[in-house]
Amino acid sequence: MPSWARINIPELPEFPAFSHAAVAGGDVYVSGMLGIKPDLSGVVEGGIQAETKQAFHYIDLILRACHSGLDDIVKVSVYMTDLGEWDAMNDAYVEVFRDHTPARIAVGCSSLLFGASVEFDCTAYRGS
Repeated sequence: MPSWARINIPELPEFPAFSHAAVAGGDVYVSGMLGIKPDLSGVVEGGIQAETKQAFHYIDLILRACHSGLDDIVKVSVYMTDLGEWDAMNDAYVEVFRDHTPARIAVGCSSLLFGASVEFDCTAYRGS
């Protein structure tokens, strides 16, 4: 029996061999989230800023299901297909986090599912 829990929430589509998050002790590990439309027909319109906001909307839903929240995020990984869009992504990111910006890394990559421009995964601490 694993010492962690697999989390999938009904508000988001479930994929085979994919968990929305895993909870281990006081930590919540949120899987990579894209700014996709709820019906999975593609990314939301409006570019990387809209994708960023949508991805964090999904992350917020997942964290709430794990009795946590955006303010509990301690580390974010950002995967971008064009690091030249950093300023636009960062503007939306700062809008989400305000003054509470967690540790972060940004990595350039050649492509993402659904043709997305950006993907985020994160770790949140909810205490023991």
